[in-house]
Amino acid sequence: MSAVLYAEDLRPGTVFELGSTAVSKEEILDFGRRFDPLPLHTEEAAAAAGRFGGLIASGFHTAALLQRLLVDAVFSRAALVAGREIGSLRMRAPVRPGDVLHGTMEIVEVRPRDDGTAVVRSRGTLTNASGTVVMEVRGETLWEHRPTGGSRGSAA
Repeated sequence: MSAVLYAEDLRPGTVFELGSTAVSKEEILDFGRRFDPLPLHTEEAAAAAGRFGGLIASGFHTAALLQRLLVDAVFSRAALVAGREIGSLRMRAPVRPGDVLHGTMEIVEVRPRDDGTAVVRSRGTLTNASGTVVMEVRGETLWEHRPTGGSRGSAA
């Protein structure tokens, strides 16, 4: 595992590659049935007759996929305290069965606070295999500063 990332390791403009995840029809149907039971997420025939011409993933499902990529690639090795805010979440294109989504997280701002933490503003993006942005999230997280005497981690 890589060194722990602290607020001091983050610079505006740094982009973390989050890897990729495939979206299956079964996952779309399961998530839709459990959490967003609208026909466009749960019923293939109804979805085929709808505006999108087929089954699509719930926006909340898509956001959960981005969160998993964020945790696996960055947050699992970060001195992260908690999420603070989702400023915007834009679903820009439908996510369909068989799509492979690639994630990135860009650091927008690091704002140190007097309590040993820093507010980190970032932008998360998911794109499909054709390069179309399907989701963009802007938000804030709260990170710890490096403890006094700690060694420097690696930002990527």
